Amino acid sequence: MEQVEFGELNIVPYLDILMNLIIFMLLSMTGLALFGILNVNAPNYGASVTAPDTSAPKLLLSVLISEKGFFVAGTGAVLGQQTDGQAPSSSTEGVPTIPRKSDGSLDFGALNAKMIEIKAAFPNESKVIIGAEGNIPYESLIQTMDAIRETFGKDRRLLFSDVTLAAM
Repeated sequence: MEQVEFGELNIVPYLDILMNLIIFMLLSMTGLALFGILNVNAPNYGASVTAPDTSAPKLLLSVLISEKGFFVAGTGAVLGQQTDGQAPSSSTEGVPTIPRKSDGSLDFGALNAKMIEIKAAFPNESKVIIGAEGNIPYESLIQTMDAIRETFGKDRRLLFSDVTLAAM
């Protein structure tokens, strides 16, 4: 009996195709990730080099998400509903500015309406600081950003586009 000798299996073309596919998938994933990016800034703890602009009052708007609802604060004081004897503060104690709905969900429509009201009073302001308690779902944080960034409905208008996330 005659024995037939076979050559080695050449896997170089297979590896070339595999490497091309890996590179293509990596590049396409980074390109697709750009579509879902929100512009969020980290807090700036350094000293300011420019002189402060004293012509217009600064709002220093912050929205805190808690189990009770939304606390909307400007220049260090909570805006909106306050019970008798409750001093304005920047914490989540007391009655929230926008309480939860009767079914227990956060009221993003009321938050958007409050942001429209604040934007009408401060048309040149674009900065907002968002904070959330540790047990708030990530989806609620994103929906809060959407309610703050632009108006709802067909005629979308930009409200507060410069978002900074804060630890709470």
